[in-house]
Amino acid sequence: MMRKNLYAICIYALALMGCASSRQHPNEPQATGPATIGSLAPNPFVRHIFTADPSARVWEDGRLYVYASHDMDPPRGCDLMDRYHVFSTDDMVHWKDHGEILNASQVPWGRKEGGFMWAPDCAYKNGTYYFYFPHPSETDWNHTWKIGVATSKEPAANFTVQGYIEGMDPLIDPHVFVDDDGQAYIYNGGGGVCKGGKLKDNMMELDGEMQVMEGLVDFHEAAWVHKYKGKYYLSYSDNHEDGWNDGIEGDNCMRYAMSDSPLGPWKHMGIYMKPTDSATNHGSIVKYKGEWFAFYHNSAVSHHDWLRSICVDRLYYNEDGTIQMVEQRK
Repeated sequence: MMRKNLYAICIYALALMGCASSRQHPNEPQATGPATIGSLAPNPFVRHIFTADPSARVWEDGRLYVYASHDMDPPRGCDLMDRYHVFSTDDMVHWKDHGEILNASQVPWGRKEGGFMWAPDCAYKNGTYYFYFPHPSETDWNHTWKIGVATSKEPAANFTVQGYIEGMDPLIDPHVFVDDDGQAYIYNGGGGVCKGGKLKDNMMELDGEMQVMEGLVDFHEAAWVHKYKGKYYLSYSDNHEDGWNDGIEGDNCMRYAMSDSPLGPWKHMGIYMKPTDSATNHGSIVKYKGEWFAFYHNSAVSHHDWLRSICVDRLYYNEDGTIQMVEQRK
């Protein structure tokens, strides 16, 4: 009788575990078992057009999506960037170009001259994909940045601009992090300032005021937040320039900080990626099929600072939760 009772208890416990795993939050990576990624596509993994600022996301269909900005050829710095593309994969080797999902002409409140569609991000909630993008509303682009929001029922098509988020400073590089409890946080930055705050359930309005992210060292732009073993990580690009004679060749490094809260205060932990051959860098960090990956861009195809190409490499943690230096595959 005792054996039968113990057997029943074990079966019941296993059933509860199965139910708990099936309730995984839709914004969390879907694969948590052993690594199934054997190899990666050569870097850069997109070569037919020039792309930068990769925001990597894993959605419910089991694919990894990258939302990227598009460098126009010939370039004029970053001024002419006026559209976004999406790419996806299910094996990190074969990548599908889903095409253009948004351009400047589709932004009703946007700058009439177009251009200036820089680093984007995408989030998912309750059956809707929310695409966040920076774009100025006036000819005086540097002082009129808005964080626009476009929505779709699909991850890589049919996005419609809904407006922009009111109450945010004219900064760039929007990023949205959705915590385990479903609360969404939005970040943006530039000019040495990084800000973060809560979003309302509609994902298009602030829930309170934005606040400065305290504790970051040499912040430049490209804020990205992820969570690992209960800790929050805020990664970003710094202001490093080639010729500083500090033993690091090249321009922007990628740094990170850690916190017990998605809004800080943050503790600076150092550099996790050294400069690429581009004058800029912009990264995202995501878990896919049991492995962690760091996305970024370089200029390996064009050898031109403003004709960039997106890349990815594996990312590893030390036992204490710190991030190892990412090895860039050439």
